[in-house]
Amino acid sequence: MYQYNEVDQKLVDERVEQFRDQTRRFLAGELSEDDFLALRLMNGLYVQRHAPMLRVAGPYNMYNSAQFRKLAHIARTYDKGYAHFTTRTNLQFNWPKLEEVPDILAELATVQMHSIQTSGNCIRNTTTDQFAGVIAEEVEDSRPYCEIIRQWSSLHPEFAYLPRKFKIAISAAPDDRAATQVHDIGLHIIKNEAGEVGFEVIVGGGLGRTPMIGKQINPFLAKEDLLSYLEAIIRVYNMNGRRDNKYKARIKILVQAMGIDKFREEVEAEWAHIRDTDLKLPQEEIDRVKAFFKPFDYDESAAQDNSLEAKLAEDEAFNTWYERNTVAHKVDGYRIAYVSLKPYLKPAGDITADQLDLVADLADRYSFGEIRATHNQNLVLADVKKADLYAVWQVLAEAGLARPNMGTITDMTVCPGGDFCALANARTIGVADQINEKFESLDYLHDLGELKLNMSGCMNACSHHHVGHIGILGVDKKGEEWYQITLGGDDGSDAALGKVIGRAVASDQVANTLEKVVEVYVEKRLEGERFIDTFHRIGMAPFKEYVYAPAN
Repeated sequence: MYQYNEVDQKLVDERVEQFRDQTRRFLAGELSEDDFLALRLMNGLYVQRHAPMLRVAGPYNMYNSAQFRKLAHIARTYDKGYAHFTTRTNLQFNWPKLEEVPDILAELATVQMHSIQTSGNCIRNTTTDQFAGVIAEEVEDSRPYCEIIRQWSSLHPEFAYLPRKFKIAISAAPDDRAATQVHDIGLHIIKNEAGEVGFEVIVGGGLGRTPMIGKQINPFLAKEDLLSYLEAIIRVYNMNGRRDNKYKARIKILVQAMGIDKFREEVEAEWAHIRDTDLKLPQEEIDRVKAFFKPFDYDESAAQDNSLEAKLAEDEAFNTWYERNTVAHKVDGYRIAYVSLKPYLKPAGDITADQLDLVADLADRYSFGEIRATHNQNLVLADVKKADLYAVWQVLAEAGLARPNMGTITDMTVCPGGDFCALANARTIGVADQINEKFESLDYLHDLGELKLNMSGCMNACSHHHVGHIGILGVDKKGEEWYQITLGGDDGSDAALGKVIGRAVASDQVANTLEKVVEVYVEKRLEGERFIDTFHRIGMAPFKEYVYAPAN
């Protein structure tokens, strides 16, 4: 994991004091609401329905145990005892007092954390695969390149006020777990025919009011050209993106308006001016950053320990968790373990201060002190010995963090919705509870297999409802909350936007409607076929016909 140097720490410390003065001047009436708006957004501070909301950066999904303990302390001291993980692997505090936010930022700085560029029209937190560095099938660990992008983009003077927010994601494995194709820029680490490692570059993806899948702008970019090419793309966007209408300001709108060929031509022309400048990325710098992410000192004897098999055979509940909530590790004798933030009838992505401390303790004892967040609001302990999995599971189960539902319909990605967000048209937490109650049976749940369900409370699509196998969007109809359902979306390697099944349904009918959708799947699926595969094979018509069939 990257460690700050003196320059990094000084930058973050000075930023805290700068914002402390800005906050003091605003509270004293020396700064207007409009003047303070841009300043607070650049420091991750929003005004929500009930209180300010502070978003803390989780660069490329990574946290360490000291940071989790600090987050737990902040949750207890400045908030209501809990926090919330987002789809950009950041963490949010929903109840801080405005006058105490500078103190929170100062606390964060002591453990190399901050809220810089977690909001505002700038380059946001770069995200990646939660399994980066620990899975066998990846081309190369993506995290060093995320860190290189973070250092380049942090407080970039030219890109502080882009037409709109800007998001980058990187994937290095055949299975895209970073949703790269629905980002402003998606980077795929690949090998060309000569065996050289570089990047396929995707541009113009995004969700929100105008969802789009990104388009390939460069099939193979050399590593040394990474920063100059990114800079060229964002310069073209910065110069040509719309600023007169925030709904048409994202790069996806510009790419659509220009066409990918014309946009590529503009980028190539800009790139020609800057390609051979100090933006060129030398191998020595890549190696320097890679050194922060070198493999841990794994225990070679772990592969000879066969105690896991006995535990799996004697404890059915543990076996279920192992099958659903752990993943193969590239080092023999180790396993990747999920920490579920989708407990029954609790808001998705929420975690209490006590749970933060508990996960920190588990990380220290069993996973080299590191924790990762996923873009669908769970956590990962990436380096657990197989022999330690039973002990880890016992602790997680006792703390309500071991629900064995990863990748199922109840592993929902859900924004806080109208219960918290001032932008939301509808609530989501109660509807999620309704769905949990409907699909509570583990036998039924696991029989359904992989099924991604995403629910957003408004068109901003913070929970990526467009790319859920089943997507749910809360809409307002004359002051009443209704829910629009889409089918067929996907955020993986075969990214696709879901299609609306039909008219919206009332809030108390969402779970019943999903049950009908699932019944069609169960009836029509072939052996071993996932929901999304069945949908692609039979299309929308059978689902629509059954869901909206007249009641007998």
